[in-house]
Amino acid sequence: MPEPLGETSTRLAATHPDRPAVTDDTSTWTFARLDAHADRWAHELAGHGVAHGDLVSIALPNVAGHYALTLAAWKLGAVPQPLSHRLAPGELAAVLEVVRPPVVAGLAPGTDPAVAPEGTTVLPLGHEPTGPATPPPPVPPPPAWKAPTSGGSTGRPKVILAGEPGTFETVTARAPVYRIEPDGTFLCTAPLCHNAPYLFSLLGLLTGNHVVLMGRFDAARAVELAATHAATWIYAVPTMMRRMVMLAERPALPALRTLFHIGAPCPPAVKRAVIDWLGPDRVLEGYAGTEAQARTTITGREWLEHPGSVGRVTGGEIEVRPVDPADDRVCAVGEVGEVWLRPEPGRVTYRYLGAEPRRRPDGWESLGDMGWFDAHGYLYLADRAADMIVVGGQNVYPAEVEAAVLEHPAVVSAVVVPAPDDDLGSVPHAVVQTDRDVTDAELDAHVAARLSPAKRPRAWRRSEGPLRDDAGKVRRSSLR
Repeated sequence: MPEPLGETSTRLAATHPDRPAVTDDTSTWTFARLDAHADRWAHELAGHGVAHGDLVSIALPNVAGHYALTLAAWKLGAVPQPLSHRLAPGELAAVLEVVRPPVVAGLAPGTDPAVAPEGTTVLPLGHEPTGPATPPPPVPPPPAWKAPTSGGSTGRPKVILAGEPGTFETVTARAPVYRIEPDGTFLCTAPLCHNAPYLFSLLGLLTGNHVVLMGRFDAARAVELAATHAATWIYAVPTMMRRMVMLAERPALPALRTLFHIGAPCPPAVKRAVIDWLGPDRVLEGYAGTEAQARTTITGREWLEHPGSVGRVTGGEIEVRPVDPADDRVCAVGEVGEVWLRPEPGRVTYRYLGAEPRRRPDGWESLGDMGWFDAHGYLYLADRAADMIVVGGQNVYPAEVEAAVLEHPAVVSAVVVPAPDDDLGSVPHAVVQTDRDVTDAELDAHVAARLSPAKRPRAWRRSEGPLRDDAGKVRRSSLR
Protein backbone atom coordinates (compact mmCIF):
# COMPACT_ATOMS: atom_id res chain seq x y z
CA MET A 1 0.00 0.00 0.00
CA PRO A 2 1.38 3.45 -0.87
CA GLU A 3 2.21 5.51 2.19
CA PRO A 4 0.25 8.80 2.50
CA LEU A 5 2.60 11.74 2.98
CA GLY A 6 0.78 12.53 6.21
CA GLU A 7 2.21 9.33 7.68
CA THR A 8 5.76 9.78 6.35
CA SER A 9 6.87 12.34 8.94
CA THR A 10 5.41 10.16 11.72
CA ARG A 11 7.48 7.24 10.44
CA LEU A 12 10.64 9.36 10.19
CA ALA A 13 10.11 10.71 13.70
CA ALA A 14 9.71 7.17 15.04
CA THR A 15 12.78 5.72 13.26
CA HIS A 16 15.23 8.52 14.06
CA PRO A 17 13.59 11.03 16.41
CA ASP A 18 16.77 12.85 17.44
CA ARG A 19 18.25 13.32 13.96
CA PRO A 20 18.27 16.94 12.72
CA ALA A 21 15.44 17.54 10.27
CA VAL A 22 15.51 21.30 9.62
CA THR A 23 17.94 24.05 10.57
CA ASP A 24 16.86 27.63 9.93
CA ASP A 25 18.56 30.91 10.85
CA THR A 26 17.73 30.54 14.54
CA SER A 27 17.41 26.88 15.53
CA THR A 28 17.56 23.20 14.61
CA TRP A 29 14.48 20.99 14.77
CA THR A 30 14.74 17.22 15.07
CA PHE A 31 12.38 14.91 13.20
CA ALA A 32 10.51 14.30 16.47
CA ARG A 33 10.05 18.02 17.14
CA LEU A 34 9.00 18.70 13.56
CA ASP A 35 6.40 15.93 13.59
CA ALA A 36 5.01 16.97 16.97
CA HIS A 37 4.66 20.57 15.78
CA ALA A 38 2.96 19.34 12.59
CA ASP A 39 0.49 17.35 14.71
CA ARG A 40 -0.39 20.48 16.70
CA TRP A 41 -0.91 22.41 13.49
CA ALA A 42 -3.03 19.62 12.00
CA HIS A 43 -5.44 19.73 14.95
CA GLU A 44 -5.64 23.52 14.78
CA LEU A 45 -6.21 23.56 11.03
CA ALA A 46 -8.93 20.96 11.40
CA GLY A 47 -10.55 23.19 14.01
CA HIS A 48 -10.68 25.97 11.42
CA GLY A 49 -12.49 23.72 8.96
CA VAL A 50 -9.61 22.31 6.88
CA ALA A 51 -10.68 18.99 5.40
CA HIS A 52 -9.47 16.45 2.85
CA GLY A 53 -8.72 18.09 -0.51
CA ASP A 54 -8.71 21.69 0.80
CA LEU A 55 -5.83 24.06 0.08
CA VAL A 56 -3.89 25.58 2.99
CA SER A 57 -2.04 28.81 2.11
CA ILE A 58 1.37 29.17 3.81
CA ALA A 59 2.88 32.67 3.75
CA LEU A 60 5.81 32.01 6.07
CA PRO A 61 9.44 32.97 5.35
CA ASN A 62 12.17 30.30 5.26
CA VAL A 63 11.71 28.85 8.74
CA ALA A 64 11.32 25.33 10.08
CA GLY A 65 7.67 26.03 10.81
CA HIS A 66 7.03 26.25 7.07
CA TYR A 67 7.61 22.50 6.80
CA ALA A 68 5.53 21.84 9.92
CA LEU A 69 2.55 23.50 8.21
CA THR A 70 3.18 21.51 5.02
CA LEU A 71 3.25 18.24 6.97
CA ALA A 72 0.14 19.29 8.89
CA ALA A 73 -1.79 19.85 5.67
CA TRP A 74 -0.79 16.38 4.45
CA LYS A 75 -1.87 14.82 7.75
CA LEU A 76 -5.39 16.11 7.00
CA GLY A 77 -5.28 15.08 3.34
CA ALA A 78 -5.09 18.77 2.41
CA VAL A 79 -2.83 20.49 -0.13
CA PRO A 80 -0.09 22.92 1.00
CA GLN A 81 -0.05 26.12 -1.05
CA PRO A 82 3.13 28.18 -0.46
CA LEU A 83 2.97 31.96 -0.87
CA SER A 84 5.60 34.68 -0.70
CA HIS A 85 5.48 36.49 2.62
CA ARG A 86 6.55 39.63 0.73
CA LEU A 87 3.51 39.86 -1.54
CA ALA A 88 1.93 43.30 -1.72
CA PRO A 89 -1.63 43.37 -0.33
CA GLY A 90 -3.16 43.60 -3.81
CA GLU A 91 -1.15 40.62 -5.09
CA LEU A 92 -1.93 38.58 -1.97
CA ALA A 93 -5.64 39.32 -2.25
CA ALA A 94 -5.64 38.28 -5.92
CA VAL A 95 -4.01 34.92 -5.15
CA LEU A 96 -6.27 34.18 -2.18
CA GLU A 97 -9.32 35.00 -4.29
CA VAL A 98 -8.22 32.27 -6.71
CA VAL A 99 -7.36 29.76 -3.97
CA ARG A 100 -10.12 30.55 -1.41
CA PRO A 101 -8.44 28.49 1.33
CA PRO A 102 -10.06 27.76 4.69
CA VAL A 103 -6.85 29.05 6.33
CA VAL A 104 -3.94 31.31 5.38
CA ALA A 105 -1.07 31.20 7.88
CA GLY A 106 1.91 33.48 8.35
CA LEU A 107 0.68 36.92 7.31
CA ALA A 108 3.07 39.69 8.32
CA PRO A 109 2.13 41.94 11.26
CA GLY A 110 -0.01 44.84 10.12
CA THR A 111 -1.47 43.02 7.14
CA ASP A 112 -5.15 43.84 6.79
CA PRO A 113 -7.13 40.60 7.32
CA ALA A 114 -9.50 41.88 4.64
CA VAL A 115 -7.00 40.68 2.00
CA ALA A 116 -8.45 37.21 2.57
CA PRO A 117 -11.83 36.20 1.14
CA GLU A 118 -14.83 35.86 3.39
CA GLY A 119 -14.69 32.54 5.23
CA THR A 120 -10.86 32.32 5.29
CA THR A 121 -9.25 32.27 8.73
CA VAL A 122 -6.14 34.46 8.90
CA LEU A 123 -3.36 33.37 11.26
CA PRO A 124 -0.56 35.93 11.68
CA LEU A 125 3.17 35.34 11.54
CA GLY A 126 4.35 33.99 14.89
CA HIS A 127 1.08 32.23 15.69
CA GLU A 128 1.74 29.04 17.64
CA PRO A 129 -0.64 26.10 17.18
CA THR A 130 -2.54 25.03 20.27
CA GLY A 131 -3.58 21.48 19.32
CA PRO A 132 -2.23 18.35 21.01
CA ALA A 133 1.03 16.73 19.81
CA THR A 134 -0.75 13.55 18.81
CA PRO A 135 -1.37 12.33 15.27
CA PRO A 136 -4.82 13.14 13.87
CA PRO A 137 -6.95 10.25 12.58
CA PRO A 138 -5.50 8.74 9.39
CA VAL A 139 -6.95 9.95 6.10
CA PRO A 140 -6.40 9.07 2.42
CA PRO A 141 -3.53 10.83 0.62
CA PRO A 142 -4.23 14.38 -0.56
CA PRO A 143 -5.40 14.54 -4.20
CA ALA A 144 -2.45 16.84 -4.98
CA TRP A 145 0.72 17.08 -2.94
CA LYS A 146 1.54 20.75 -3.55
CA ALA A 147 0.06 23.85 -5.15
CA PRO A 148 2.71 26.54 -5.78
CA THR A 149 1.79 29.92 -7.22
CA SER A 150 3.10 31.52 -10.39
CA GLY A 151 2.39 35.01 -11.64
CA GLY A 152 3.96 34.31 -15.01
CA SER A 153 4.92 37.13 -17.33
CA THR A 154 1.44 38.67 -17.12
CA GLY A 155 1.44 39.17 -13.36
CA ARG A 156 -1.96 37.49 -13.08
CA PRO A 157 -1.89 34.85 -10.34
CA LYS A 158 -2.28 31.20 -11.17
CA VAL A 159 -1.96 28.23 -8.88
CA ILE A 160 -0.43 25.02 -10.21
CA LEU A 161 -1.90 21.98 -8.49
CA ALA A 162 0.34 18.93 -8.76
CA GLY A 163 -1.35 16.19 -10.74
CA GLU A 164 -0.07 13.42 -8.50
CA PRO A 165 -1.59 12.31 -5.19
CA GLY A 166 0.41 12.81 -2.02
CA THR A 167 2.03 9.44 -1.45
CA PHE A 168 5.62 8.84 -0.44
CA GLU A 169 6.29 6.42 -3.29
CA THR A 170 4.87 8.72 -6.00
CA VAL A 171 6.55 11.90 -4.83
CA THR A 172 10.01 10.54 -4.01
CA ALA A 173 10.25 8.44 -7.20
CA ARG A 174 11.93 11.44 -8.87
CA ALA A 175 14.61 11.88 -6.18
CA PRO A 176 17.20 9.62 -7.90
CA VAL A 177 16.90 11.66 -11.12
CA TYR A 178 18.18 14.67 -9.21
CA ARG A 179 20.71 12.67 -7.15
CA ILE A 180 18.87 13.32 -3.87
CA GLU A 181 20.12 10.43 -1.78
CA PRO A 182 18.72 9.34 1.61
CA ASP A 183 20.11 10.72 4.86
CA GLY A 184 22.23 13.52 3.38
CA THR A 185 22.34 17.24 4.14
CA PHE A 186 20.41 19.54 1.83
CA LEU A 187 21.28 23.25 1.61
CA CYS A 188 18.24 25.25 0.46
CA THR A 189 19.36 28.70 -0.66
CA ALA A 190 16.12 30.12 -2.10
CA PRO A 191 12.63 31.06 -0.85
CA LEU A 192 10.21 28.20 -0.25
CA CYS A 193 7.43 30.18 -1.95
CA HIS A 194 9.02 29.17 -5.28
CA ASN A 195 8.35 25.72 -6.64
CA ALA A 196 11.90 24.45 -7.19
CA PRO A 197 13.33 25.03 -3.68
CA TYR A 198 10.04 23.86 -2.15
CA LEU A 199 9.92 20.72 -4.30
CA PHE A 200 13.55 19.66 -3.97
CA SER A 201 13.87 20.42 -0.26
CA LEU A 202 10.73 18.38 0.40
CA LEU A 203 12.26 15.49 -1.55
CA GLY A 204 15.27 15.84 0.73
CA LEU A 205 13.21 16.00 3.91
CA LEU A 206 10.98 13.06 2.95
CA THR A 207 14.04 10.89 2.25
CA GLY A 208 15.55 11.63 5.67
CA ASN A 209 17.85 14.52 4.78
CA HIS A 210 18.76 17.34 7.13
CA VAL A 211 17.48 20.48 5.38
CA VAL A 212 19.46 23.66 6.07
CA LEU A 213 17.47 26.80 5.23
CA MET A 214 18.76 30.26 4.42
CA GLY A 215 16.43 33.09 5.37
CA ARG A 216 18.04 35.21 2.67
CA PHE A 217 20.81 34.29 0.26
CA ASP A 218 24.33 35.54 0.89
CA ALA A 219 27.12 33.93 -1.11
CA ALA A 220 29.75 33.84 1.63
CA ARG A 221 27.28 32.50 4.17
CA ALA A 222 26.00 29.86 1.74
CA VAL A 223 29.51 28.51 1.26
CA GLU A 224 30.12 28.66 5.01
CA LEU A 225 26.89 26.75 5.74
CA ALA A 226 27.77 24.13 3.14
CA ALA A 227 31.14 23.59 4.80
CA THR A 228 29.87 23.70 8.41
CA HIS A 229 26.99 21.27 7.85
CA ALA A 230 28.87 19.08 5.35
CA ALA A 231 26.16 19.66 2.75
CA THR A 232 25.80 16.82 0.26
CA TRP A 233 23.30 18.62 -2.03
CA ILE A 234 22.96 22.32 -2.81
CA TYR A 235 20.13 24.01 -4.69
CA ALA A 236 21.12 27.15 -6.58
CA VAL A 237 20.15 29.42 -9.45
CA PRO A 238 22.65 31.10 -11.82
CA THR A 239 22.53 34.42 -9.95
CA MET A 240 23.65 32.66 -6.77
CA MET A 241 26.26 30.62 -8.60
CA ARG A 242 27.83 33.76 -10.01
CA ARG A 243 28.03 35.38 -6.57
CA MET A 244 29.62 32.26 -5.09
CA VAL A 245 32.32 31.89 -7.75
CA MET A 246 33.19 35.58 -7.34
CA LEU A 247 34.18 34.99 -3.70
CA ALA A 248 37.87 35.40 -2.96
CA GLU A 249 37.89 32.15 -0.96
CA ARG A 250 35.89 29.07 -1.85
CA PRO A 251 36.39 25.84 0.12
CA ALA A 252 36.56 22.51 -1.69
CA LEU A 253 33.38 21.19 0.04
CA PRO A 254 34.51 17.55 0.15
CA ALA A 255 31.12 16.25 1.38
CA LEU A 256 29.25 17.78 -1.55
CA ARG A 257 27.90 15.30 -4.08
CA THR A 258 25.67 17.57 -6.17
CA LEU A 259 25.15 21.25 -6.87
CA PHE A 260 21.89 21.37 -8.81
CA HIS A 261 20.64 24.40 -10.69
CA ILE A 262 17.45 25.16 -12.58
CA GLY A 263 15.08 28.09 -13.07
CA ALA A 264 16.95 30.35 -15.50
CA PRO A 265 19.48 30.11 -18.34
CA CYS A 266 22.99 29.95 -16.90
CA PRO A 267 25.62 32.19 -18.53
CA PRO A 268 28.36 29.91 -19.91
CA ALA A 269 31.11 31.82 -18.11
CA VAL A 270 29.38 31.21 -14.78
CA LYS A 271 28.82 27.52 -15.53
CA ARG A 272 32.49 27.03 -16.44
CA ALA A 273 33.61 28.78 -13.26
CA VAL A 274 31.41 26.51 -11.12
CA ILE A 275 32.72 23.42 -12.90
CA ASP A 276 36.29 24.63 -12.39
CA TRP A 277 35.54 25.06 -8.68
CA LEU A 278 33.62 21.85 -7.92
CA GLY A 279 34.54 19.58 -10.82
CA PRO A 280 32.16 18.46 -13.60
CA ASP A 281 30.87 15.36 -11.83
CA ARG A 282 29.30 17.33 -8.97
CA VAL A 283 27.34 19.79 -11.14
CA LEU A 284 23.87 18.88 -12.42
CA GLU A 285 21.41 21.08 -14.33
CA GLY A 286 17.75 20.61 -15.14
CA TYR A 287 15.02 22.16 -17.23
CA ALA A 288 11.33 21.75 -16.45
CA GLY A 289 8.31 23.83 -15.58
CA THR A 290 6.34 23.68 -12.36
CA GLU A 291 3.78 21.92 -14.55
CA ALA A 292 6.27 19.01 -14.89
CA GLN A 293 5.06 17.78 -18.29
CA ALA A 294 8.63 16.88 -19.28
CA ARG A 295 12.19 17.49 -18.17
CA THR A 296 15.81 17.47 -19.25
CA THR A 297 18.97 16.97 -17.20
CA ILE A 298 22.65 17.43 -17.98
CA THR A 299 25.79 16.67 -15.98
CA GLY A 300 28.75 19.01 -15.85
CA ARG A 301 30.79 16.58 -17.92
CA GLU A 302 28.10 16.46 -20.62
CA TRP A 303 27.89 20.25 -20.55
CA LEU A 304 31.59 20.59 -21.34
CA GLU A 305 30.90 18.58 -24.50
CA HIS A 306 27.68 20.51 -25.28
CA PRO A 307 28.26 23.96 -23.73
CA GLY A 308 25.12 25.98 -23.24
CA SER A 309 22.76 23.00 -23.33
CA VAL A 310 20.19 22.18 -20.65
CA GLY A 311 20.47 18.48 -21.48
CA ARG A 312 18.63 15.59 -23.06
CA VAL A 313 15.07 14.57 -22.30
CA THR A 314 14.88 12.35 -19.19
CA GLY A 315 11.10 12.43 -18.66
CA GLY A 316 8.10 13.03 -20.89
CA GLU A 317 8.57 14.31 -24.44
CA ILE A 318 9.90 17.59 -25.84
CA GLU A 319 9.81 18.92 -29.39
CA VAL A 320 10.58 22.27 -31.02
CA ARG A 321 8.21 23.78 -33.60
CA PRO A 322 8.14 27.06 -35.56
CA VAL A 323 6.40 29.94 -33.82
CA ASP A 324 4.08 30.38 -36.82
CA PRO A 325 1.21 27.91 -36.17
CA ALA A 326 0.62 27.64 -39.92
CA ASP A 327 4.07 26.08 -40.28
CA ASP A 328 3.05 22.63 -39.06
CA ARG A 329 6.36 20.82 -38.74
CA VAL A 330 9.09 20.02 -36.24
CA CYS A 331 12.11 22.33 -36.44
CA ALA A 332 15.31 21.05 -38.00
CA VAL A 333 18.46 20.52 -35.96
CA GLY A 334 19.79 23.89 -34.89
CA GLU A 335 16.61 25.77 -35.85
CA VAL A 336 15.15 27.97 -33.11
CA GLY A 337 11.47 27.54 -32.38
CA GLU A 338 8.95 27.22 -29.58
CA VAL A 339 9.52 24.42 -27.06
CA TRP A 340 6.54 22.09 -26.59
CA LEU A 341 6.22 19.49 -23.85
CA ARG A 342 4.05 16.43 -23.27
CA PRO A 343 3.95 13.93 -20.37
CA GLU A 344 4.01 10.18 -20.74
CA PRO A 345 0.71 8.75 -22.04
CA GLY A 346 -1.97 8.65 -19.38
CA ARG A 347 -0.06 10.82 -16.92
CA VAL A 348 -1.59 14.05 -15.60
CA THR A 349 1.11 16.24 -14.07
CA TYR A 350 -0.81 19.38 -13.02
CA ARG A 351 -4.00 21.41 -13.06
CA TYR A 352 -4.28 25.21 -13.14
CA LEU A 353 -6.43 27.36 -10.90
CA GLY A 354 -6.91 30.82 -12.40
CA ALA A 355 -5.49 30.06 -15.85
CA GLU A 356 -5.80 27.86 -18.91
CA PRO A 357 -2.87 25.95 -20.42
CA ARG A 358 -1.61 26.69 -23.91
CA ARG A 359 -2.33 23.26 -25.32
CA ARG A 360 -2.59 21.74 -28.79
CA PRO A 361 -5.30 19.16 -29.60
CA ASP A 362 -2.66 16.40 -29.60
CA GLY A 363 -1.76 17.09 -25.96
CA TRP A 364 1.44 19.10 -26.46
CA GLU A 365 1.76 22.19 -24.23
CA SER A 366 3.95 25.29 -24.33
CA LEU A 367 5.31 27.34 -21.42
CA GLY A 368 6.48 30.04 -23.82
CA ASP A 369 10.15 29.04 -24.03
CA MET A 370 12.20 29.18 -27.22
CA GLY A 371 15.02 26.77 -28.03
CA TRP A 372 16.57 24.24 -30.36
CA PHE A 373 18.03 20.73 -30.42
CA ASP A 374 21.50 19.79 -31.62
CA ALA A 375 22.26 16.67 -33.63
CA HIS A 376 22.85 14.66 -30.43
CA GLY A 377 19.45 15.42 -28.91
CA TYR A 378 20.62 18.09 -26.47
CA LEU A 379 18.22 20.98 -25.89
CA TYR A 380 19.37 24.63 -25.84
CA LEU A 381 17.16 27.46 -24.61
CA ALA A 382 17.07 30.77 -26.42
CA ASP A 383 14.67 32.66 -24.15
CA ARG A 384 10.97 33.03 -23.52
CA ALA A 385 8.95 33.93 -26.60
CA ALA A 386 7.38 36.87 -24.74
CA ASP A 387 10.84 38.30 -23.96
CA MET A 388 12.25 38.09 -27.49
CA ILE A 389 13.18 41.45 -29.03
CA VAL A 390 12.76 41.85 -32.80
CA VAL A 391 15.41 44.31 -34.02
CA GLY A 392 14.85 45.25 -37.66
CA GLY A 393 13.49 41.77 -38.34
CA GLN A 394 16.25 39.94 -36.41
CA ASN A 395 15.35 37.97 -33.30
CA VAL A 396 17.39 38.95 -30.26
CA TYR A 397 17.14 36.89 -27.08
CA PRO A 398 17.76 38.83 -23.85
CA ALA A 399 19.34 35.85 -22.08
CA GLU A 400 22.16 35.75 -24.65
CA VAL A 401 22.81 39.48 -24.27
CA GLU A 402 22.67 39.27 -20.47
CA ALA A 403 25.18 36.41 -20.47
CA ALA A 404 27.64 38.55 -22.46
CA VAL A 405 27.12 41.59 -20.22
CA LEU A 406 27.67 39.49 -17.08
CA GLU A 407 31.14 38.52 -18.28
CA HIS A 408 32.26 42.07 -17.43
CA PRO A 409 33.94 41.92 -13.99
CA ALA A 410 32.13 45.05 -12.73
CA VAL A 411 28.63 43.78 -13.49
CA VAL A 412 26.83 42.00 -10.65
CA SER A 413 23.46 41.53 -12.35
CA ALA A 414 21.92 42.51 -15.67
CA VAL A 415 18.51 42.53 -17.31
CA VAL A 416 17.89 43.36 -20.96
CA VAL A 417 14.53 44.76 -22.09
CA PRO A 418 13.17 46.17 -25.36
CA ALA A 419 12.80 49.87 -26.06
CA PRO A 420 10.92 51.36 -29.04
CA ASP A 421 12.97 52.59 -32.00
CA ASP A 422 11.61 54.60 -34.95
CA ASP A 423 13.89 52.88 -37.44
CA LEU A 424 14.26 49.28 -36.18
CA GLY A 425 10.99 48.85 -34.31
CA SER A 426 12.66 47.94 -31.05
CA VAL A 427 16.20 47.72 -29.68
CA PRO A 428 17.72 46.21 -26.52
CA HIS A 429 18.40 48.37 -23.48
CA ALA A 430 20.34 47.02 -20.49
CA VAL A 431 19.78 47.64 -16.79
CA VAL A 432 22.86 46.71 -14.76
CA GLN A 433 23.92 46.54 -11.15
CA THR A 434 27.66 47.08 -10.73
CA ASP A 435 30.07 46.86 -7.82
CA ARG A 436 32.42 49.53 -9.12
CA ASP A 437 32.44 52.50 -11.48
CA VAL A 438 32.21 51.53 -15.13
CA THR A 439 31.38 53.84 -18.03
CA ASP A 440 28.89 53.23 -20.80
CA ALA A 441 31.78 53.30 -23.27
CA GLU A 442 33.55 50.51 -21.40
CA LEU A 443 30.39 48.42 -21.41
CA ASP A 444 29.87 49.16 -25.11
CA ALA A 445 33.40 47.96 -25.89
CA HIS A 446 32.89 44.83 -23.80
CA VAL A 447 29.75 43.72 -25.64
CA ALA A 448 31.09 44.78 -29.05
CA ALA A 449 33.74 42.08 -28.70
CA ARG A 450 31.09 39.45 -27.98
CA LEU A 451 27.87 40.33 -29.79
CA SER A 452 26.74 41.28 -33.28
CA PRO A 453 25.48 44.86 -33.70
CA ALA A 454 21.76 44.03 -33.48
CA LYS A 455 22.25 42.36 -30.09
CA ARG A 456 24.21 45.16 -28.42
CA PRO A 457 22.35 47.32 -25.89
CA ARG A 458 21.70 50.84 -27.19
CA ALA A 459 21.54 52.32 -23.70
CA TRP A 460 22.69 51.46 -20.20
CA ARG A 461 20.77 52.13 -17.02
CA ARG A 462 22.11 51.61 -13.50
CA SER A 463 20.32 49.91 -10.61
CA GLU A 464 21.24 50.48 -6.98
CA GLY A 465 20.07 47.02 -5.91
CA PRO A 466 19.73 43.46 -7.21
CA LEU A 467 17.66 43.00 -10.35
CA ARG A 468 16.58 39.44 -9.60
CA ASP A 469 15.09 37.96 -6.47
CA ASP A 470 16.58 35.14 -4.41
CA ALA A 471 15.12 32.58 -6.81
CA GLY A 472 16.76 34.24 -9.81
CA LYS A 473 13.43 35.59 -11.10
CA VAL A 474 12.81 38.97 -12.68
CA ARG A 475 9.65 40.62 -13.96
CA ARG A 476 10.90 42.38 -17.11
CA SER A 477 7.67 44.30 -17.55
CA SER A 478 8.50 46.39 -14.48
CA LEU A 479 11.76 47.52 -16.12
CA ARG A 480 10.44 48.34 -19.58
